[in-house]
Amino acid sequence: MIVRQLRNATVLVSVGPHRLLVDPMLSPVAAMPGFRMVGARRRNPLVPLPQEAEAALASATAVVITHEHPDHVDAAGRAWIMERGLPVWTNGVDAPSLAKKGLDVHVLSDGSLGLEVEIVRSRHGKGLLGWVLGPVTGYYLAHPDEPSLYLIGDSVLTESVIEAVERLQPDVIVAPAGAANMGIGGNILFSVEELVVLAKKARGKVIFNHLEALDHCPTTRQELRARMASEGLADRVLVPEDGEVLSFERPPAASPSRARPRPHAAERPGFQKWLSSKIAGA
Repeated sequence: MIVRQLRNATVLVSVGPHRLLVDPMLSPVAAMPGFRMVGARRRNPLVPLPQEAEAALASATAVVITHEHPDHVDAAGRAWIMERGLPVWTNGVDAPSLAKKGLDVHVLSDGSLGLEVEIVRSRHGKGLLGWVLGPVTGYYLAHPDEPSLYLIGDSVLTESVIEAVERLQPDVIVAPAGAANMGIGGNILFSVEELVVLAKKARGKVIFNHLEALDHCPTTRQELRARMASEGLADRVLVPEDGEVLSFERPPAASPSRARPRPHAAERPGFQKWLSSKIAGA
């Protein structure tokens, strides 16, 4: 399995026959408004896509969207998907809205794309703000011949995330590490302390992204690498630069057998999705 970091939460995952483009935010620099509600605000994204992005994007065979916030699928991303006619895989809550915008949408479930799949609900912050920004999901994806992968999506550290990590023990985890804060309501992504807890609970490698691309994400790569090294986690935690390619091998046959994904009840959008879409402009 190969994971290429592009920018923010946008990665290209090569697994089996698939080249899955995850959460495509493809806008040029400063094309979107700032996300901070209080304090210094800059237009997003703060940095361009890396030079390697064009070739990486051209290889994509499908798109995976964790949730519909504009830093995970923006107008430029939607236009790019439609131009290429790529199928979009997502959850049952976001699927109807994305379909209305002209995308070829499919709901992920166990067996989709020939993968073992589990939908893991998470929470995009704490208290009322976390509820307003939700619902959000992560995806566990496992190909029979490749390492298993848990794309946590935007979240703080919740019991559901911890339970999924401990039960599924994914070989690779991708987690948002920017400690995003809109200036009110506290962090809406993992704090650095929560990232330490997550990394210590993980059995395999942990990739931290969602860094240095948006005005409300203050955590830097340098800061994060230093903290993980001080915790003795530098050998298992990866903090890639934009454009960097990471390669992973399936653990040896002697490794513990994989847990089977749990079935996920079908979900439909409700008031929470409607409200979060209005606020986020999705």
